[in-house]
Amino acid sequence: MHAWEAIQDSVNYIEDHLAEDIKIESLANIASLSPYYFQRLFGRLVKKTVNEYIKLRRLAKASEALKSKEKRILDVALEYGFSDHANFTRAFKEAYDMTPQEYRADPVILNHFIKPDLLLNYVTVDEDVPLISDGIVVEVTRRKLDESRTFIGIEGEVPDTEISGGKSTGIATAGVIWDDFHCRKSSLSGLLPDGNELGILYSGDAREGCCTYRVGAEASGNVEVEGYVSCTLPCGEYVVCCFEAENFAELIGSAIFKAYSFMKSWMKRHSQTCGDFIAEIYYDTNPDASYMEL
Repeated sequence: MHAWEAIQDSVNYIEDHLAEDIKIESLANIASLSPYYFQRLFGRLVKKTVNEYIKLRRLAKASEALKSKEKRILDVALEYGFSDHANFTRAFKEAYDMTPQEYRADPVILNHFIKPDLLLNYVTVDEDVPLISDGIVVEVTRRKLDESRTFIGIEGEVPDTEISGGKSTGIATAGVIWDDFHCRKSSLSGLLPDGNELGILYSGDAREGCCTYRVGAEASGNVEVEGYVSCTLPCGEYVVCCFEAENFAELIGSAIFKAYSFMKSWMKRHSQTCGDFIAEIYYDTNPDASYMEL
């Protein structure tokens, strides 16, 4: 067994037992390692201590439960392993810079520390070969875009840490930009009725430690609308990471971060480097799966 497989087994166990008292000794036994070496290896591969990781995954699950007002906040706290209301509130505020009460009143999109899928960092997959892992399907292919595509929307700054693979917590800056655009979208003219939505990352004039994130919907021709930005996806050859998940929440919640991580590793193994931008193309979803391309 590879070292990453042993740690993945422990990560899977944690995810299935978040509501229980999880002992490091039990996790070490699952990985067939001593507690000391298990904690060292876990920190190296997951980038968090065991206890910090468990807390962040509990907070991620608890935040989903808070969207429903059927349970008291205290009940949610106890269900996900927090000793009391105060302990839960303190941990939640440290992670997301808002209290559970504030989040329940205004459930914005949050960045969570996602459950890692270590397979995506170590497996080698050829082009046009789908990889199924932990509930998502990923495939890398090449496509040539013969005609440029135009998108109209808005832009803002997103911290690099938010794009780097589900390792940061807090309010999702990218989600705020998307929410703002969707509130305005119905007033835009010239959009293609069956067009895609696009998110595009590039350095732009963003501050140090941030990148420019432009979001929009596909439009016909070289449309310009006052108060909005337009961008063109130019003709050329692209390396495309296609991926799908069971639902849209999973697609934008963890699948996209896993796809970014997988693509970074894939490009390195194939001696490819990123160009001037990264584009995310969103497609209509259906009850069976949600799909997008990077």
